[in-house]
Amino acid sequence: MAVAALTLLAGCGFHLRGTANLPYDTLYVNAPKSSAFSIEFRRAIRAGTKTRIVEDAKEAQASLQLVNELRERVILSLSGGGRVREYQLRYRIAYRLVDKENKELRPTTQITLQRDLSYNDADTLSKESEEALLYRDMQTDAVNQLLRQLQAARAGT
Repeated sequence: MAVAALTLLAGCGFHLRGTANLPYDTLYVNAPKSSAFSIEFRRAIRAGTKTRIVEDAKEAQASLQLVNELRERVILSLSGGGRVREYQLRYRIAYRLVDKENKELRPTTQITLQRDLSYNDADTLSKESEEALLYRDMQTDAVNQLLRQLQAARAGT
């Protein structure tokens, strides 16, 4: 039974994601090292690719410049009494990719993610924790999207 299931799974083309094949051997990340996004991105590069992060832009084949990182909370709906019932959380990252000669390999590109959050005044503490968890989840999604976009960005195109 298990062999049949594995055969079907292999036959459909499914395979684990594995490592990302970035088109650069070395990459410089121009972002604050204390930024949570920067920390997670560097960790993803080190753990999931063969690309090496360097500390000097002159040593890198490409430089990733984090242009902007923004968290927003927008009111979606109000109760009859004028209290907030729902928020929309937005997480935006803007970046650009340049080569050694500062030639743009990828112009300023924005990754935008959003999640809806129901809100209740009685559960303020738990809703704050849920909001932080949703932002962390969006940040992880943004890192994964950025890795896929960098994988698609070939030098000279």
